Amino acid sequence: MRHQKAGRKFGRNTSHRRAMLRNLAGNLVLNERIKTTDAKAKELRRVAERLITRAVRLGDDLTVDVGTISDDAERQRVVARRVHAQREVAKFLPRELVRTSPDGEVEEVDLIHKLFHEIAPRYVERAKAGKGGGYTRIMKLYNRRGDNAPVSVIELLGSEAPLKGRKAPTVAVPDADDGE
Repeated sequence: MRHQKAGRKFGRNTSHRRAMLRNLAGNLVLNERIKTTDAKAKELRRVAERLITRAVRLGDDLTVDVGTISDDAERQRVVARRVHAQREVAKFLPRELVRTSPDGEVEEVDLIHKLFHEIAPRYVERAKAGKGGGYTRIMKLYNRRGDNAPVSVIELLGSEAPLKGRKAPTVAVPDADDGE
């Protein structure tokens, strides 16, 4: 019996499972929306929520400009909290990933910087209002052809990133020339 055994195994050993979740988490931070199986999305949600929470808990220390702090002890405290949180997140999240744009350009993205400077500030006000957590959404799509595995999209709330491979919905516009 698996009483009080948290987490899924996915038929993989520990290092393979950890590497898979690390790569999924990195791609979620990079693209802010990814398509994967239901089970992987549910497990990734646990990991992603913890990483984002680590950054959001910095609160005002996350967005304050260190150069404007006059008190030396306060400045050191803010810097120490930031560095500690970034190192804790860096233990799990890959440092950099490569993104290829549709026109073929390749760019390296620092995931730690993106998490702490682009993603986490979106959720600071939400955390102050007492609504901590719930930074991701899972939407079920379809069953995959071939193995019938349920496929879902996991995305960060407030993300405007388009899903790769999806076309924008087309809207039929009536012709104005039909007035015979």
